[in-house]
Amino acid sequence: MAPATPTRREILLVVVLYFSLRLLTHKSDTSVSNPLTTSTHATSSPSANDSTYHHISHYLDAHLTWGSSPVPQTRVLSHAPGWTVFDKLYVLKGVVYIVSDEPSKVPNVTHMYSKGLFIENGKEAVASRLPTDEDIRVISTKEAKVLFGTGAHLLDGVNYFINDPYQFVTHYYHWSAELWFGLWHTYASLDLKIPDDGKTSLPPVRRIMFNHLDAYHWRDYASMNEWVIRSGFPSLVMEFKDDWRDRAEMGRPFVFDRVILADRSASMLTFNFARFQRSASASFGMPGSAHWWMTMRNNVIQFTGLDISVGSGTTNTPVITYISRQEWGRRMLIKEDHEKLVEELYKLRDRYGFEVNVVAAEKMSRLEQIELAARTTIMMGVHGNGLTSLIWMKPTPRSTVMEFFFPGGFAFDYEYTTRALGMIHYGFWGNEYFTSPGLPQPKYVEGFQGNSIPLDGALVARLCLERLSLTGEVDD
Repeated sequence: MAPATPTRREILLVVVLYFSLRLLTHKSDTSVSNPLTTSTHATSSPSANDSTYHHISHYLDAHLTWGSSPVPQTRVLSHAPGWTVFDKLYVLKGVVYIVSDEPSKVPNVTHMYSKGLFIENGKEAVASRLPTDEDIRVISTKEAKVLFGTGAHLLDGVNYFINDPYQFVTHYYHWSAELWFGLWHTYASLDLKIPDDGKTSLPPVRRIMFNHLDAYHWRDYASMNEWVIRSGFPSLVMEFKDDWRDRAEMGRPFVFDRVILADRSASMLTFNFARFQRSASASFGMPGSAHWWMTMRNNVIQFTGLDISVGSGTTNTPVITYISRQEWGRRMLIKEDHEKLVEELYKLRDRYGFEVNVVAAEKMSRLEQIELAARTTIMMGVHGNGLTSLIWMKPTPRSTVMEFFFPGGFAFDYEYTTRALGMIHYGFWGNEYFTSPGLPQPKYVEGFQGNSIPLDGALVARLCLERLSLTGEVDD
């Protein structure tokens, strides 16, 4: 018997059921977010606080298009000579462009950018580093429209751009306490409320670009530079002069979403540099939170596995760390004075219960150096690279750095760095000491680099007790 022919009502029910199932399946599929799309069919819209959504949508935005509209103008958000924060800074064929219809409001380009040559002394050398139109230009929106056309490729997020040769980069102090110090202080000028825990509203830096430096000339002999950059910004992408050349040879315009530009030569035109010989000192012409450095310090400390509170307070057991150079072969104390210093420090340990560490930085791992510095209350040593780790100390009313010089010699390196962090620095010449504001002029006297630096160890120990007791007078 042949099957009955479906009625019109049965056919209609099947059709309705089919399309109902298709609709339900479609809704189920679109309710699962696709990490590579920003579909408007999703069952719920992403909130303003959905950072994942914003990151994904931001990554896909690879081009800034203005079409027939004016080219977006460059904004200078913060500036001191050698250190500048820009929004919408353009680059075409290796030339940097500031787009502005009010050029009188743009800082002098010589205070922002140079030819990136090695730093040498003399008026001719200074003049040779000054930028020309082949390096940087200020142009109007109309000129920019002719040059760039209807859009530019976007270097998204926050970028560091360093227009320096490798001359001062491949050194722990100059990398961390000058370049990194200045870059972060400049960027942190956009957040004046950074608290003691270092938490900030500033987005992390995505990219660091060196246009005069290759990938083989940024690490230092102590291998500390890479530790600082990998722990400070774990997701940071690094680009070098070959990458800069690639972009230049493409002949297409690029635009930095936001960029912090550093130029050592430009910073040297400031009064602060003339006074302290530290490029980062120029950036302190910009405002900043008293806790500005804690973001970087705490990131690095957490990377070691320590809690960011380590080194805090004035009631816990103080830690005295003497970084000895006695086996380094250059810039060392007189042997007997070194031994007397160690003896006096151990007396403090035995009498007052202070923790005393006598260490040689070259015999410690990078992890050990940073961990010890983070716990240290008083750091001391002959002028040298080992003192750079003072930047990982926790600033407290007791935090102190003591630096030993050959009598008559002085350099601002660690004095300025200590003071910039809100800590106290003392310099020693044998049996006398000095501190800000009563500082000598910088001078590299004969014997500065030698191995016969005198020191009164008893005087150092007395000052340690004074600082740790937070008193201006100590009974014998």
